[in-house]
Amino acid sequence: QSADDFALMVYECPSLVFVQAETEREVGANKGVSDKQIRLKVFSPNVLNITLVDLPGITKVPVGDQPTDIEARIRTMILSYIKHETCIILAVTPANSDLANSDALQMARIADPD
Repeated sequence: QSADDFALMVYECPSLVFVQAETEREVGANKGVSDKQIRLKVFSPNVLNITLVDLPGITKVPVGDQPTDIEARIRTMILSYIKHETCIILAVTPANSDLANSDALQMARIADPD
C-alpha cells in the first residue's frame, strides 16, 4: 500500500471521524481548544494496554475563537499531563527548526529535568 492509501484509510477511519466530531461539538469548528478529554479505547490482543494522550501544540498567537491567553492555557494543560512520574514524554519538534528553540523540549525539561 502507498502512503496515499494509508492517508485515505486514516481519513475514513470511523474513530477519527468520531474524534473530529466530538472536538467540534465541544469547542466549535474555529480552532478552539478544550482540556476535556475525548477517550477512545482500542481493544485487541495485539496491542499494549497503554494510555496515549494527544495534546495540542503550543499556540503563540490566538486564531479563530481562541482566547487571548491561549498559550498559557495550553502550557498549563500540557504540564498537568507530563508532570507525572509514570509519563513517557514524546516531545515533537519540526525537523527544520533549531532544537534550542523547541517549546516541546523546554516543557519536557521542566517536567523531567533528568
